Amino acid sequence: MMATGAKPWPKMTSREEFQFIAELVLKCSTADHTLVTLQDQDGGTTRFANNQVVQNVNTRRGSVAVTVAFGKQQGTATTTDFTAGSLRETVKRAEAIARVSPEDPEYLPPVGPQEYGACPAARSETIKAGPAVRLEYANEAIGQCRMENLSAAGILSSSRASVGVAAGTGLRSFEERTEARFSITVQSGDATGWASAAHRSIDRLKVQERTLSAIHKAVMGAEPQELPPGRYRVILEPAAVAGLWSWIIWMLDAKSYLKGTSPFAGKLKRRMLDKRISLDNSPGHADLLGVGFTSEGLPSTASCWIRHGALQQLLYDRFTAQAERIGVIPTIEAPCLSLEGTPAGSLAQLIKSTDRAILVTNFWYLRTVNQTDLTLTGMTRDGTFLVEKGEIVSAVKNFRFHESPLRAFQHVDAWTAPMEAVTSETGKMLVPAIVLPEFHFSSVTCF
Repeated sequence: MMATGAKPWPKMTSREEFQFIAELVLKCSTADHTLVTLQDQDGGTTRFANNQVVQNVNTRRGSVAVTVAFGKQQGTATTTDFTAGSLRETVKRAEAIARVSPEDPEYLPPVGPQEYGACPAARSETIKAGPAVRLEYANEAIGQCRMENLSAAGILSSSRASVGVAAGTGLRSFEERTEARFSITVQSGDATGWASAAHRSIDRLKVQERTLSAIHKAVMGAEPQELPPGRYRVILEPAAVAGLWSWIIWMLDAKSYLKGTSPFAGKLKRRMLDKRISLDNSPGHADLLGVGFTSEGLPSTASCWIRHGALQQLLYDRFTAQAERIGVIPTIEAPCLSLEGTPAGSLAQLIKSTDRAILVTNFWYLRTVNQTDLTLTGMTRDGTFLVEKGEIVSAVKNFRFHESPLRAFQHVDAWTAPMEAVTSETGKMLVPAIVLPEFHFSSVTCF
């Protein structure tokens, strides 16, 4: 099901309608196991460039995926047509695929009935928002930039979704979710400033505040000086911290750990980072994008991943969890990084209390160089500055870095309370701005 343009769209799939779809599919299936997954999304994007809106569209997309298994042979078929005839045909296609597929030695039947905690995954203001609301917010950002004679480009998007998972084992999961995103890049000559946000509520994107922050960075970024590469004390803004910590989270995979290829191999429960660091999953936090259940219907869990700088657990798929006799599989879709102790009151206070450092707004194009110790490379972007005696004294030409976050975060000098952070390469996190005593910038970039 997909619709664009001015035609009226069918209403979002309800819990009762998904129940009907699931029962129809399960009744038609002749397989040993059957899993039904619903993704029904209504959303749109407003794009702007050169201080004018260039696109403002809404799109409706809906699909039902049917996965069946005969023994360990499985097959999946998907349809965008929710009529009874189409759903029956989709079951037949999935069964035909399964019968000619090789056995999957790690296949497990779908999970049974689950209990789910309350999760604030949908907000009414985002459900009601459409092109007109997004256009209003986009024009607010554009207007701020026009007043400063600067050029703005970015997006503002909003969506609502119905998500469901059901199986012949008795599993029934259904949830409504909303999400809104804002990103802006402001250009002043050759300098740029950037800010981004994501939230369940479109009214919590703080469009004006983030636009003014991007404007400030663009203006401050004029006439950057070139500093030699080397090891510098750094002040990392939340987006930069999130970029580095996303790679730590991605490397928590239990299979890699058990194979010995993980940077954490042999270090479970051993301190690897500053002893004040904690990482938790908080699916119920109103400022994160937590969900009630995973794509397999398992409940999302509030869980501790790092405590006192030591990794507490690993990220398991169901097969590996069963092999390792892990009862409850922890999730980490709503990460919150924090430090024990007294935080600085703000990023400005961190800057004011720092004698000399490089202030980094954001990293981009992060890639692994050495997975065994998690050495990464990437570049600074959209606001890199020199701080001296508690003040920003000049912009700095961007650096490329080669550094492992596992080494860089072994000691933290200062930090703020956790703040919202999202980049083009990471999901939503709550992380503090952080001062690190040393960070390796390996070269100066050409821009």
